[in-house]
Amino acid sequence: MRTLAAVLCALTLFATGAQAQTVKDFLAQVTKKWTTPFEPFHMIGNIYYVGTDGIAVYIIKTSQGLILMDTALPQSTGMIKDNIAKLGFKLSDIKYILNTHAHFDHTGGLAEIKKETGAQLVAGERDKPLLEGGYYPGDEKNSDLAFPAVKVDRAVKEGDKVNLGDTTLIAHATPGHSPGCTSWEMTVKDGNQNRDVLFFCSGTVALNKLVGHPTYAGIVDDYRSTYAKVKAMKIDVLLGPHPEVYGMQAKRAQMKDGAPNPFVKPDELASYVATLEQDFDKQLAKQTAALQKSN
Repeated sequence: MRTLAAVLCALTLFATGAQAQTVKDFLAQVTKKWTTPFEPFHMIGNIYYVGTDGIAVYIIKTSQGLILMDTALPQSTGMIKDNIAKLGFKLSDIKYILNTHAHFDHTGGLAEIKKETGAQLVAGERDKPLLEGGYYPGDEKNSDLAFPAVKVDRAVKEGDKVNLGDTTLIAHATPGHSPGCTSWEMTVKDGNQNRDVLFFCSGTVALNKLVGHPTYAGIVDDYRSTYAKVKAMKIDVLLGPHPEVYGMQAKRAQMKDGAPNPFVKPDELASYVATLEQDFDKQLAKQTAALQKSN
């Protein structure tokens, strides 16, 4: 969890103004890792990693085509397409594109890949206006956080399902990080066992404002309800929008034929969410203190 702690620390420093003074400064710190190539690989069941060293993107193989989960920054779209091809998949076989949340680092390639494949884009209903406007909530005119706008074909809410061939994904509304933040749950085969997988949207505060003029109304309550909901889930495999969420690189290095899959870690989700909740409380306190000091 050392890498995760470092990332949370960096985000905290940005959010409280203690280090980076502008979005440009923050992006300069993280963009190199976010755009560094990573060799695609088979993770577990019918799930494959096709993202970068710093932003997670997934392909789910079904009996009737492919499902793409998120994209990355716009400049990494070509890399993602190459990674899909390296695994022997065809871009034209993508039937659905699922989005976890409408932030620029996970939406940069949506419009391009949707246009090339004709795939249907599915996202949380409260993120639909963000995706179709190409902006960050509460900071709509900030071009540093903008991304290519894209039409949402289907907006989902809690419990909605996406079915393709032999695969079903269940949408879970987990707002906070974005208003329509959506985590996706599915079951995969791991040898002779079924494993429950959660593509967790996110629960970090990141660039969000929690007090004063918050990123969006009700954001604090949304975060708290998401933490409570996710902690109660019984999940075998935690995946997320950034590799550090679940130690992807270390687990990839541990993968060996005949050995237990290192991505199976049933206690990881609860532990991770507890870390997020502690960080949230700290950032809420800091933002509240800063607001009171400025008044």
